[in-house]
Amino acid sequence: MFGWFNSESRERRKKVRLDRTHLEERARRFLKSYLEADEARKHQFYRAVEDVSKKCHQGESLSRTDIDDARIAENTSRAAMQLVLDRAGRLHQDDRLGNFVTDACATVAIAYQRAAGVYVDDKEMQQLGTAAVHLLTMATSHTTAHED
Repeated sequence: MFGWFNSESRERRKKVRLDRTHLEERARRFLKSYLEADEARKHQFYRAVEDVSKKCHQGESLSRTDIDDARIAENTSRAAMQLVLDRAGRLHQDDRLGNFVTDACATVAIAYQRAAGVYVDDKEMQQLGTAAVHLLTMATSHTTAHED
């Protein structure tokens, strides 16, 4: 039993290290930009994270009852992380739109990692994840209310 717990804890620490390496800076930049944006620009942030979230859910059968919420969050986060990794290798530093979308992917990945409980032992990442979850929740609410 204790070996299983240590294994789970070790796996969480590994995920946190990867997130710090590939996602943290991008998610912080995205959230900071969101906070500095005027109300008219915030819609772009909402649309970006909502679109990424939907894209990462596409392969997931949400109607299956044998998949729990944590597994759905893990799978969604993994898909968003893969988008970051795929996009980051092709980006130039001055590609504002490309970096904006990649930062949105990182923010979605962080939000779903937080929802999956990955950051339980890391207060700093937990706070970042909470902010990302709040933004994703607001984005979902906003885009649902303003669908064309």
